[in-house]
Amino acid sequence: MSVNHLDSRGYNDDELMAVLLSREVRDGEISACGALSQLPATGLLLAKHTHAPDAELIILNTVFRPFHTSRQFHFLAQRGELGLFFVSGVQIDRRGNYNLHQLGEDPDHPTMRFPGGYGGGMIYYCARRTVVFRTEHTRRSLVEHCDFVSAAGATPPDVLRLGGPSKVVTPKATLGFDAVAGELRLESVHPGHTRDEVRANTGFDLGDTSTVPDTGAPTSEELRVLRTVVRPLMIETGTYARWAERAIAAG
Repeated sequence: MSVNHLDSRGYNDDELMAVLLSREVRDGEISACGALSQLPATGLLLAKHTHAPDAELIILNTVFRPFHTSRQFHFLAQRGELGLFFVSGVQIDRRGNYNLHQLGEDPDHPTMRFPGGYGGGMIYYCARRTVVFRTEHTRRSLVEHCDFVSAAGATPPDVLRLGGPSKVVTPKATLGFDAVAGELRLESVHPGHTRDEVRANTGFDLGDTSTVPDTGAPTSEELRVLRTVVRPLMIETGTYARWAERAIAAG
């Protein structure tokens, strides 16, 4: 995406999602994202420089990490010390399951394979909260049932689990996870989109959405910090620098 591509809202979808992900970070909590996770990495840094100055950040494969091996990170999660984790999936379904492995109805002969989760399934059970994000909101990405479950959103009561999915964030909407019902519910619709549009682009029934509120738009302060503090920081530290140059407008 070009840095010049700012729509009538005054920001682009990457900036919107970075802001929304940043709002999930709590001050004083350990929050993390994996490798090749530009949007949550941006959101983590934005939170650190706005409302969560005492948040502990882990952005794997960057300078923002307290240790050098993923094994140490996995041990931290297993000890129950990880408050928030961000993860994405090729498919996300109504039950909060996500798929990072393969597409196709026949598991032995998939139509497409992907790298897999590399510990993501374990972290989905161990992190106190997990926010799943997807840069595409279509019927092929938000589905009734995942072709392959890389990590389960809901589990039986006798399964040891420290945490689980909190919500799903896309360019069009936020869906919250109802732990009692074990399924996703539409939580808010982003500026520039409608409830009908979100329903039409979601592969499962969202039920009655008439009272679903609009998502709070990025504030001028959030955009200022994103563009004048976080963008230069990412470029200077080599934290997805080329992505930051393209996706975030210069302040």
